[in-house]
Amino acid sequence: MSGSAARGSAVGGHLAPGEPPGGRQATVMWGIGVMVYVIAVVHRSSLGIAGMDAAERFGVGASALSTFSILQVLVYAAMQIPVGLLVDRFGAKRMLSLGIVLFTAGQLGFALSTGYGPALASRAVLGCGDAMTFVSVLRLGALWFPARRGPLIAQFAALFGMAGNLVSTLLLTRLLDSAGWTRTFVGTALGGAVALVLVLALLRDRPHGSGARPAHGRGAGALRQQIAAAWREPGTRLGMWTHFTTQFPAMVFLLLWGMPFLVEAQGLGRDTAGALLTLLVISNMVLGMVFGQVIARHHRARLPLVLGVIAATALAWAAVLAWPADHVPMWLLVVHAVVLGACGPASLVGFDFARPANPPQRLGTASGIVNMGGFVATMLALLTVGLLLDVVDGGSAGGAHSAHGYRIAFCSLFVLQALGASQILRLRGRAARLERERIAASRVEVVHVPAAAN
Repeated sequence: MSGSAARGSAVGGHLAPGEPPGGRQATVMWGIGVMVYVIAVVHRSSLGIAGMDAAERFGVGASALSTFSILQVLVYAAMQIPVGLLVDRFGAKRMLSLGIVLFTAGQLGFALSTGYGPALASRAVLGCGDAMTFVSVLRLGALWFPARRGPLIAQFAALFGMAGNLVSTLLLTRLLDSAGWTRTFVGTALGGAVALVLVLALLRDRPHGSGARPAHGRGAGALRQQIAAAWREPGTRLGMWTHFTTQFPAMVFLLLWGMPFLVEAQGLGRDTAGALLTLLVISNMVLGMVFGQVIARHHRARLPLVLGVIAATALAWAAVLAWPADHVPMWLLVVHAVVLGACGPASLVGFDFARPANPPQRLGTASGIVNMGGFVATMLALLTVGLLLDVVDGGSAGGAHSAHGYRIAFCSLFVLQALGASQILRLRGRAARLERERIAASRVEVVHVPAAAN
């Protein structure tokens, strides 16, 4: 098929000029990237299950324990813009390969560490490798599938990524009890070796003949311009604040403080607490499919969904924290877990705000800026909760914390939600106006493609 014929067929199939058609090969390439992301999520979330074991192993209190996750998330957030630039420049295959090497080394180091310092350094290395996965998977989806499938592709990537959380909550809890610390973490690290072989052997950055090639030979000035151009777009900033506001309420619970809160403050057994965390993950997966379908069919539903999730999350946290007795009833904990499951799908809407605001050659950069938002908020929340727990209950190493301490500490989440929601409301109008203008311009371009091809 000639280039003009290909463009004509693409237009007839409702594709913009030069858009990839998707298909089986696209699914395989994207699937390899998603597999890497799943393994990275297993490594990232493993500390959330092993938090109490880590406190005992390393003899640390709440603030020192939270430093594990804070440092991991800090490195992740700090790497997002550099990773976005590197993905745009070198492609997803190289970045995923490097990410696998780093997060596998970090998990192995954490498995073998017996002191607090080496364990902390291992989580930093893990966070650096983890930072290279999701933005790379988003770029694979953008280069292998048409733009209209963007919301579904992002939601499905996150849905499969949540399978990593399921592995942590269902499998690692039992392995820690039966196999112990070292064998459990070494076992999870072995998945990285398998993933590296598949990426090196099979993965391709883009379809043959694609015009969206990685950019090479850029100087520091050009990179600064790339970041500045992405940041100037209101859609990028709206996406970042959306991710900032919606991701952290659930991430704080899954990454570190959910299991201790449910066991120490609510008096639940580890199996029951693990079941509630599993429910949160399942809710995330189900709502991810729903959100992806709704947004793909009704683009204007993005902002109402985001604001609705912010409101529902605040209400769920308020109900749990304001309950008059120390132990919250199980039905409310179940509702709380289901509502928190909406946070992940809502955070991914941020990428859908940024995607139409940026051309393909800086999509990785824009995605990095968006992804940075939620992890900055998560880092701040993890730090604040840990510090407040130690202030209210005292910082004794490995000591349990009270229901009152958790209530005070978790109230800090409302401050971050209010900050993020105010920025979303400030940016929404300008971002929507510019997006409508770009969509109108692209429709004009598509209409003229057949004539140009002839």
